[in-house]
Amino acid sequence: MDPRHLEHGHGPRDIAKRLKRGPHVSYLRDWVYGGIDGTVTTFAVVAGVVGAELSTKALLILGAANLFADGFSMAAANFTGTRAEIEEYEKVRQMEERHVKLAPDGEREEIRQIFKAKGFTGSALESAVDVITSKRKRWIETMMTEEHGLPPITRSPGRAAIMTFLAFIACGSIPLLPFIAGVPASIWASTAMTGFTFFAIGSLRSYWSPAPWWRAGIETFLIGITAAAIAYAVGVLLAGLA
Repeated sequence: MDPRHLEHGHGPRDIAKRLKRGPHVSYLRDWVYGGIDGTVTTFAVVAGVVGAELSTKALLILGAANLFADGFSMAAANFTGTRAEIEEYEKVRQMEERHVKLAPDGEREEIRQIFKAKGFTGSALESAVDVITSKRKRWIETMMTEEHGLPPITRSPGRAAIMTFLAFIACGSIPLLPFIAGVPASIWASTAMTGFTFFAIGSLRSYWSPAPWWRAGIETFLIGITAAAIAYAVGVLLAGLA
């Protein structure tokens, strides 16, 4: 395989440096999560208000209120959810520490069966068990990953919340910009800018997805436009009932 297609070096020094640095904690998903939701909900407000034939002033008031209130709500929810993941990890880790202390033979057998299922047999299997269980920290970390499927790294709830909030505000404000600037045919300008934003966010999502950037972009675009169309239809319906 052409080395130019490799994401990182595979020489001994490159590997040692990368492993010493440790796994990278990414907050890209928090940005995409906040960006998509911010754009969808704000443009849904715009579409609903336009469908109901309300004034531009009402549109901006409702749009701004939604932008900041929902942005904070999303950030708070992400903070709480991320913190819950950390608390779950800590609870399971404490349980494993207690089990290793009170039932070490049983925990060794768990390690043995885990690595036997991976294809280790005979002396290789026993050597793997001995090495892993020789250090308490390594033993428990192995149980956390192999038995419980919990990742060995944890993300910062504060950073996750901030990334979500900033993305929500930055992307969610885009549907309002044509109305703030007083652009003629603002709804069409808002629709075009929002559609581009949906596509751009979806394309960014492909950074950690095996899907091609254009497919991820189109998928997010269709989801966002569908949500906006629903909001517009509701606005037209409610305007007709008034």
